[in-house]
This record gives sequence, C-alpha cells and structure tokens, in this order.
Amino acid sequence: VQLQASGGGLVQPGGSLRLSCAASGTISSINVMGWYRQAPGMQRELVASIIGSSTTDYADSVKGRFTISRDNAKNTVYLQMNSLKPEDTAVYYCCADSLVTAYNRNPRYWGQGTLVTVSS
Repeated sequence: VQLQASGGGLVQPGGSLRLSCAASGTISSINVMGWYRQAPGMQRELVASIIGSSTTDYADSVKGRFTISRDNAKNTVYLQMNSLKPEDTAVYYCCADSLVTAYNRNPRYWGQGTLVTVSS
C-alpha cells in the first residue's frame, strides 16, 4: 500500500486547509485510514481516523474544527481543517491499517508528511 499526501501549506490563524491522501496498491486490505501529526519537539499525535466510509474519530484538540472523509471510488481520504490555530502547526502524515487497534497504536502504512504551518 502506498499513500500520497498533499495539501499542506502556510495559513493564517482562523484559516482553512484541506489535506488529501490517495491510496494505491493492495488497498482491499485497508479498513481504517486517517492522519497523525508531529510538531517539532513533540510526540506524534493521532488526529483523525475513518473506518470504512463513515465511522470517524478525532483527537479532542481538533473536534469541531477538523472533518475527515473518504471517497472510496477515488481511494482518497480528506482532512478538512477549519479554524486553524498556531498549535496545529505540524507535519501531517496520512496513515492506514487493516485493524483499528493497530492503527491507534502504530499504523502499518505511512505516507510522506505534509507540512502545515499556521502563522500570521
């Protein structure tokens, strides 16, 4: 499984960005997809996940501001990020696994990171 992430960039506080992640390869083995992030000097953090097409979960720090969605026809998962804050600044990684428990602990598949910088 290969994951290709895109959509990062520089945005002002309060702004929005949408990240995309396209999956390819043996994607039939994938059940859960989502995003982790890691800020400089910080531990990585599970941001959001989606199981199948509709069951979602979010870190408390992003609930109400971020929305994860999945387009199975395009094998793509999206992360819509609204009301961005400076503390959202991090490298965001698209991740996937066949098992939710594995995903929540250490996803098997990782894409390259995409940098999100929230700054005025």
